[in-house]
Amino acid sequence: MKKHNFSAGPCVLAPEVLLKASEAVIDFNGSGLSLIEISHRSKDFVDVMEKARSLSLELLGLKDQGYQALFLQGGASLEFLMVAYNLLETKAGYLNTGTWSAKAIKEAKMFGEIIEVGSSKDENFNYIPKGYAVPSGLDYLHLTSNNTIFGTQIKKFPTTGAPLVCDMSSDIFSRQLDFSQFDLIYAGAQKNMGPAGTTLVIVKEDILGKVSRQIPSMLDYEVHISKDSMFNTPSVFATYVSMLTLDWLKNLGGIAAIEEINEKKAQLLYSEIDLNPVFEGFAKKEDRSHMNATFNLAEAGLKETFDTLLKEAGINGLNGHRSVGGYRASMYNALSLESVGVLVDVMSEMERKG
Repeated sequence: MKKHNFSAGPCVLAPEVLLKASEAVIDFNGSGLSLIEISHRSKDFVDVMEKARSLSLELLGLKDQGYQALFLQGGASLEFLMVAYNLLETKAGYLNTGTWSAKAIKEAKMFGEIIEVGSSKDENFNYIPKGYAVPSGLDYLHLTSNNTIFGTQIKKFPTTGAPLVCDMSSDIFSRQLDFSQFDLIYAGAQKNMGPAGTTLVIVKEDILGKVSRQIPSMLDYEVHISKDSMFNTPSVFATYVSMLTLDWLKNLGGIAAIEEINEKKAQLLYSEIDLNPVFEGFAKKEDRSHMNATFNLAEAGLKETFDTLLKEAGINGLNGHRSVGGYRASMYNALSLESVGVLVDVMSEMERKG
């Protein structure tokens, strides 16, 4: 039986994507070779890379807008470093909304002055800071749109004269935004787009080439752009499955269509959390993530019973992060409304058991 996968990452993938990917591993495009055997310089894979990059910009509404899409390696963790290496000359602003923001700040401090424009650390990151001032003269302002561990999500992005950089690892392609307000977006594929192994970077070309330092080739966005995201051997399988996922999303109706589904899933689960006295939500209501719902049991003694019910229902990946505890339901794009319904049924059963 296929389980209901609420894992925070690697993510759940659409059944048709998994089927096509499995077929390609055996025989890619009728070539008699596996996808993971062919040369990354072959026309078959170059076409994959080109389509993945093109679909990324198309879905975000950024085609012909001066942006480039890259599929790189190293995850968002390497992007914490690359962003600063390529953009930070003097000082940058960072909004600290959780673990990943803090890690990005740590890397950036090696390259210049970092101004923490706001933080929600005082309440264990269960809200998004608001009303913070953005100082002038920043090389860029860095935000994390969705906080996987704590279950918070930025609903309104600040207007600033500085280039806007955003880590969208866990909610990219999940909701409609004016993506042209961002100058650089990065996202590890394994949260909402594909398997672990590749990282999508969307960058506006005119913000590059302005730092005085020499940048190592592998860390230089301009080098990767000049080589069409093929400077080194790419993660072939992860890029291919990301392409399939983006194609699946386009055929579904794009971001507008998936946002409607995601809102239904979030509303269904959060309604149960709020109405069921057995459970307590972690994140402040106005900042709740539609991707990662965090919640706790009102009584710790109920854990064994709840965990047993989850297992019997075939629910996987619901344990919360150690820094928060409790439970975390990750409702990425490919997770069905039916799966959320199964979880809600289990939660309702817990209430009936008293």
